[in-house]
Amino acid sequence: MGAGRTDTGVHAKEMFAHFDLDSTFDIPNTIHKLNSFLPNDIVVFDIIPVAPEAHARFDASQRTYEYHINRFKDVFGTDGSWYYHQNLNVDLMNLAAAELKNYTDFECFSKVNTDVNTFNCDIFVAYWKQENDQLIFTISANRFLRNMVRAIVGTLINVGLEKLTLADFKAIIESKDRNKAGFSVPAHGLYLTQITYDYL
Repeated sequence: MGAGRTDTGVHAKEMFAHFDLDSTFDIPNTIHKLNSFLPNDIVVFDIIPVAPEAHARFDASQRTYEYHINRFKDVFGTDGSWYYHQNLNVDLMNLAAAELKNYTDFECFSKVNTDVNTFNCDIFVAYWKQENDQLIFTISANRFLRNMVRAIVGTLINVGLEKLTLADFKAIIESKDRNKAGFSVPAHGLYLTQITYDYL
């Protein structure tokens, strides 16, 4: 049972899964054998014994994503970041990102017709950082909706282009209308970077 699902093309720097087993086994040897036949883009780092009731998906208390944008074309990084060369007001984007922590209902950033009981999420961290030609958006929350991070980034891009004001951004969140939010940025720039469990 995996800790969650992401859109096709999204990367994971960290992922957890759980399985139930009655017998014991050699963990280092099993890790070695798993990595010998798994595809080159998947690696197992560790196997951690946990309580029988532990659940990889439902016990996660926090998840963190990063979205990577390259401002200058990187021929070696085309699969791991989105090339976007237009000038962006990053300070304004950070002001808008900070507003996310003042809300809990993010229906406007959710994929429509999704099967969820609530659109509520508690966002703990949301900010942009510029490193040379790369922009990185980091966001942490207790849970995320389908397509949520990509829709948030697309809407913040419109803020950075100064097509949307801070007031517009807040109005979009309060509207709960996906049609009023921005476009979904390409999946290949998105990374699941951390999953937090209180018992690990």
